[in-house]
Amino acid sequence: MALRWWIVLAGLLALALPLSLLAGQVWINPLGSPVRNAVPILVELRAPRAVLALIIGGGLGAAGAAMQGYLRNPLADPGLFGIAPLAALGAVLAISTGIAAQGWALPLFALAGAALAMALLVLIAGAGATGGIGRAVTLFTLAGMMIASLAGALTSLVISLSPNPFALSEIVTWLMGALENRSWHDVALAGPPTLLGVVLLARTGGALDALTLGDAAARSLGVDPARLQARMVLGIGLVVGAGVAVAGIVGFVGLIVPHLLRPLTDQRPGSLIVPSALAGALLVLVADSGCRLFPLAGGELRLGIALSLIGAPFFLMLLVRLRREWA
Repeated sequence: MALRWWIVLAGLLALALPLSLLAGQVWINPLGSPVRNAVPILVELRAPRAVLALIIGGGLGAAGAAMQGYLRNPLADPGLFGIAPLAALGAVLAISTGIAAQGWALPLFALAGAALAMALLVLIAGAGATGGIGRAVTLFTLAGMMIASLAGALTSLVISLSPNPFALSEIVTWLMGALENRSWHDVALAGPPTLLGVVLLARTGGALDALTLGDAAARSLGVDPARLQARMVLGIGLVVGAGVAVAGIVGFVGLIVPHLLRPLTDQRPGSLIVPSALAGALLVLVADSGCRLFPLAGGELRLGIALSLIGAPFFLMLLVRLRREWA
């Protein structure tokens, strides 16, 4: 990626972050009249929310770029692995049973769901890693789709058995994905696993570049399918699990960002991971800031809904373009 695009991304982040602290239903003008309780609003409400948006967006952007490179599929998204749906199932169980009243329970259950998904991926698809990279990728994709389908069905079952309308309302609201009312505790919870996950994914860059030459060439260059698969599972599991644990389901970031940046790079998957992390952070930060500006009867526009409204037309545009290319 050219230096000028790094500078552009850094500049946009530097501009968006302070603006996100000022924007909201209560606007804070640093040059105007003082706003009552401005300091608590900035420090305790908007600052952790903005930092969390950067963390979650950065992780999802990196995960999307790495996953598209690993599966060699430009339409791949981190949710395909089944990690996000199982993490969501864990959180839904915590809410429906009432355990979520304990502050630590919901994030813990979500992370446990993500860990279970990673274990299932390794158990189901791990055998393919010894039979060649192509076989590993195929089994990995099918295993992820199976886990996602099962997790979705179980989540629907838990919702249908919800003990009371209050729990049902909380489950539905949480599944929409949001950063509203998040604190520095959530930042401390999501930050370390997301950072570790991004580092692991960035270290797969060389192997992903080798995969573009074909399975045989990649193996001749020293790519170990089992090690690569393990890093992908662990890296994406940490990123997605941490994000779901504190914000619910936030989709389409890992699909949109790599596509926007790919024409600006040398087309190597490895060179796209870190820029996608920066652009993902920017996308989620801007989207969350926009959510505050659209008050609804029940609060504000949910981040997951906002990103879906952006991502669904973008996905349709990609499908139309691919159809034209394949025609």
